[in-house]
Amino acid sequence: MKRFKNILYVTEETVDQASAVARAVSLAENNQAELTILEVIPSVPNRLQAETSAMRMQVLESLIEPCRHRMKIRLDVRMGTVFLEIIRAVLRDGYDLVVKPAENPDFLKRLFGSDDMHLLRKCPCPVWFMKSPEKSNYNCILAAVDFDPLKSTAAEQTLNQNILELAGSLAITDQASLHLVHAWEPFAAGIMRARGDDMGDGIFAYVEKERMLHQKGFYGLGDTLRDRIGEDVYNRLSLRFHLPKGPAKKMISALAAELQADLVVMGTVARTGIPGFIIGNTAETILEQLSCSVLAVKPPGFATPVKLAE
Repeated sequence: MKRFKNILYVTEETVDQASAVARAVSLAENNQAELTILEVIPSVPNRLQAETSAMRMQVLESLIEPCRHRMKIRLDVRMGTVFLEIIRAVLRDGYDLVVKPAENPDFLKRLFGSDDMHLLRKCPCPVWFMKSPEKSNYNCILAAVDFDPLKSTAAEQTLNQNILELAGSLAITDQASLHLVHAWEPFAAGIMRARGDDMGDGIFAYVEKERMLHQKGFYGLGDTLRDRIGEDVYNRLSLRFHLPKGPAKKMISALAAELQADLVVMGTVARTGIPGFIIGNTAETILEQLSCSVLAVKPPGFATPVKLAE
């Protein structure tokens, strides 16, 4: 199963961080991973930088005090634009996971703020946004996958398997229920109806054929996961499959609410050729509708538009 080796926790002063820090420490312990706590602050004049950094370092020391006895934690203070410094830290130090409490601006009734959305679009490694207060143990994890049953690409297949392995690892660690969801739509049915053709039986047959194709691909992902992790581990997961018919941007968030999911693991799939715009309208809409923690996974081959030195 998927394990992290080098975790970066990013502070978020707009929310209570105690539970999120404790969760990040537990995650690092369970993965036998290195853990760094990073705070990014606005740039100050050169003459004030050393004093300012020292003051913020003291704040970080206080933040990790309850967990200090559990493991060695590296502390870092950077100055600049928050999302840029986070991504540069990932590029510079090779972090394989970014953990951050989700922003919750008072003027927005949504989980994610502007820096969070920049990270979702541009951070090259998985990003785990934790809802405050974060639970020490999850009861329900939802993994969302997307694919075209007729022309699925290798990158798409790899992304889906990464999502399933990550969600499976966390479900086993927390002894949480694991639910897989794939929302599908019979797109041609709408066109057939719009033409006004008298094709009731034909439309029904088409929709059923589409459902069977998606169902075959969906359960095939479970079979592939079982082959990769072994029968014993797979059986411990007790996967539950959900194949709702309808737009993903409505079905996934609705299912997460119905299941009272603690975490949604999903991919961020490119929908345009514009560098940096990795999420696309569907995934971004889903993320803005969720009220639980989210682990967002990039597709293989993704290259961030952010440079280490600019």
